[in-house]
Amino acid sequence: MKKSNLILKTIALSAILFIFSCTPKSLDELIEEEPIVAEENNMMNLVVPEGFDFSTSREVTISVQDLSPSATYTIYAYNDLRINEREVDVTYDNGETGTDIVFETDDYNQVLFTGKPVNGQIEHTVPLANYYKKIYVHRNENGIFSGNIVDIQGGNALYVHMSTGSSRKAQVENFKASNKSIDFDTLYCVNGSGQLFTVDPLNGDLTEKAAMPQGSWTAAIDHANLYLYSIGKNRNYPLMRYDMINDSWTTIANVGMGGPRLAYNDNDGLLYFSTQAKLYTIDPTTATVLSSWDISNLNVTQGGDLAFAEDETMFLASFGGLYRLDAAGNGYNAVRISADNLPFSPTSMTFDSNNELWLANNSSSSDLIIMDTQTGGWEYIYGPNATSGVNFERTINDLTTYTVTVEVEDPDSDGDGVSDSQDAYPNEADKAFETFTPSKYGWGTVAFEDLWPFQGDYDFNDTAVNYRFVAILNAQNEVVQVDIHFEVTSDGAGLNNAFGIEFESIAPYQVASVTGTELVEGYISVGANGVENDQDRAVVILFDNNGKMVGRQKTVSIEFTVPLSTAQLGIAPHNAFLIVNNERSREIHLPNRLRTSLGANVATTEGVNQDTDGNYETDGRLPWAINIAHDFKVPKERIPVNQAYNFFNDWASSGGTIYVDWYKDNEGYRNASKLQ
Repeated sequence: MKKSNLILKTIALSAILFIFSCTPKSLDELIEEEPIVAEENNMMNLVVPEGFDFSTSREVTISVQDLSPSATYTIYAYNDLRINEREVDVTYDNGETGTDIVFETDDYNQVLFTGKPVNGQIEHTVPLANYYKKIYVHRNENGIFSGNIVDIQGGNALYVHMSTGSSRKAQVENFKASNKSIDFDTLYCVNGSGQLFTVDPLNGDLTEKAAMPQGSWTAAIDHANLYLYSIGKNRNYPLMRYDMINDSWTTIANVGMGGPRLAYNDNDGLLYFSTQAKLYTIDPTTATVLSSWDISNLNVTQGGDLAFAEDETMFLASFGGLYRLDAAGNGYNAVRISADNLPFSPTSMTFDSNNELWLANNSSSSDLIIMDTQTGGWEYIYGPNATSGVNFERTINDLTTYTVTVEVEDPDSDGDGVSDSQDAYPNEADKAFETFTPSKYGWGTVAFEDLWPFQGDYDFNDTAVNYRFVAILNAQNEVVQVDIHFEVTSDGAGLNNAFGIEFESIAPYQVASVTGTELVEGYISVGANGVENDQDRAVVILFDNNGKMVGRQKTVSIEFTVPLSTAQLGIAPHNAFLIVNNERSREIHLPNRLRTSLGANVATTEGVNQDTDGNYETDGRLPWAINIAHDFKVPKERIPVNQAYNFFNDWASSGGTIYVDWYKDNEGYRNASKLQ
């Protein structure tokens, strides 16, 4: 990777080539006075503004003010940019063909933290990628959900909940009380002609309801508020809401894409929408598209529906049959349940109160069918192919179930004041909520050049570590534990490098235990509680041989002696650093971060010292470490980062004001052939 020491210059050329091709065994073998890459990549010619530290994220303080004692919150990073938006060919539920729009949301439109106001407030400071300008606030009060988008201004985002009273809740309670004789289950049906009607699953009786503003292929019911949601089939694709109490329709806003599959999740208050092999979440109160996932192994991507079973398992029907959707990484895997030779094309499905799955087929006079979710067996119940004698003489393009349920108290099993449905740890009284860095499902990356204090080749692949920090909070929003999920994604150095985290505001004695570290080289000394000895602040060394960690996802858990505030915990990835080649004092940190008590400034050494002041920046302000608020794909060996990423130079020379998302997989951003 790097070239040999000046001492080797008198050796024959063949010997030099031999040494260069071998794995280096010491740091000295990697150091040279004048690397070739300076001319090759123009990194040394970058004019970096004073004060710019190559940060891809900034600290944002998020505050929620809410006096309700029963409200809980989930806070998302939010970016409304639609990535890779395109038209695709589709076959609609009525069998006609056309085009629809699909796109991806930002990978990191994901959960930042969950919590419950204490003394009327939640406040956490989190690192957010610089391109984020907004957050999404999702509120839940006893199953009544609401969502709001909040702008980030001056490093702060403030949401103040203004009570609107309990008018809808009272309407729902009064409706249920006055309709005790209502059928236990009612099937609500919609079609592309704009008809809304109900079917009694016991006898097939059909009842007309208020006509829809426009035809639709979708329907889903919010049981807590007695609303039915549907996305119109015409361009702009409006989200329409039917009031089941007052038999009336309201248009919320345009979703901007159409498709056949829609379900409402009573557990998170979001709509789940699917078209082709994509799955999205939508806030029903605003029609805001929050997140997107890819669905793999979906043999046929046309038509169908979504439905949640009682145990929250998600099922998908397409014209190819019935599938179960299993979470798989950052997407979903479709597991086929039905045979692939169904004699009908399912356009819709729903679960009833007995957890039986009802489907309708694509026909001018649709059948209603019950299918077994375990075996895929099915039976016609109503329609022209059934023996019941009931024929609707109309199309059912989507189907959803209204179930009259008995109110069940949400228990608080551990007695911490947080109900089980909102408690991430319902059986542990000292744990309730979580914060995530960079997000619940996302990864960040710390990537290093390990030749400090000498000039490297700026491929940032000597050691690269993906991370996700999860801080576990109690019901008072105090930190009791931190889980560090990590994976070494690159070991381009050939050195035995170690990786550690310093918690800059936490003393070693405040750590009760550390579990999950891998220390095999014998030079890291730790105390009984797992933190490194002889440190003024709590330092945890996650591993001491990066070569043995490549491709292995691991978790290190840190428990504290007493609960800490999130402010004292600090901002992940905290003071992350590399220890080079088993030399404990040779630490590499992010720019302008302080070394630990055991680190030393290598002020005098053979070669050209590019960091005489020890601030982990060259005189040209180039770093030896960079923290990316994303899963960073490192360049190949000896490919500098500005050759692998087309807008790195623009970003750096602007002081981080343009191309703030230079590391993402947007069109034209990357040279894929130069990435590992």
